[in-house]
Amino acid sequence: MNIEIKKSIKPIKYNFAIKYMERRLDQISKGGAKELIWILEHDEIYTGGTSFKDNEILDKSINFIKTNRGGKITFHGPGQLIFYFIIDLRKRDINIRKLISSIEKTIIDTLSYFKIKSFADRKNIGIWYRNNKNIEKVAAIGIKVKKWIAYHGFSININIDLKKYEKIIPCGIKEKKITNLIKIKKQNYKIIKDMLIKNFLTNIQN
Repeated sequence: MNIEIKKSIKPIKYNFAIKYMERRLDQISKGGAKELIWILEHDEIYTGGTSFKDNEILDKSINFIKTNRGGKITFHGPGQLIFYFIIDLRKRDINIRKLISSIEKTIIDTLSYFKIKSFADRKNIGIWYRNNKNIEKVAAIGIKVKKWIAYHGFSININIDLKKYEKIIPCGIKEKKITNLIKIKKQNYKIIKDMLIKNFLTNIQN
């Protein structure tokens, strides 16, 4: 499979990452570059997707950027794993709905390896964990398709500062909270990046 795997060690600024991916997407559309999986962390930033509403910002002083991915408002920062991809749907028997299902399965399968039971919700996109009677979000999904090439991706909270979410209505949902993997189950998540890559590559081929 002709996909470049890129893992950044230092945090990457959000705007830099988006511009990088859009340049690569244009190159892929012209047949001049490999598809990409890019694992990274962002510096602290709040981003709003295409269905974001202004009233979802509770603290107007936050560092906020409006972006072209799907979804609403969320927070990125240290302790959160970002899984970006640029995948050419023209090469695969896969539509947008099937791509999202593949992403959901990738995250659920990976968390299952760490003995964490999670699930997708058709009404509220993302991956969720049932904490007694509470349902909490552990992974957010937001993609964009341009020229039949899908990009952006998903984020998983490993050990992010959850207080940052109090400044917004995360994903536009008031009644559900955000959580961390380390809060669900304290263990070593060092290999989660490789597990996600392996499962994603498997799922987009099926």
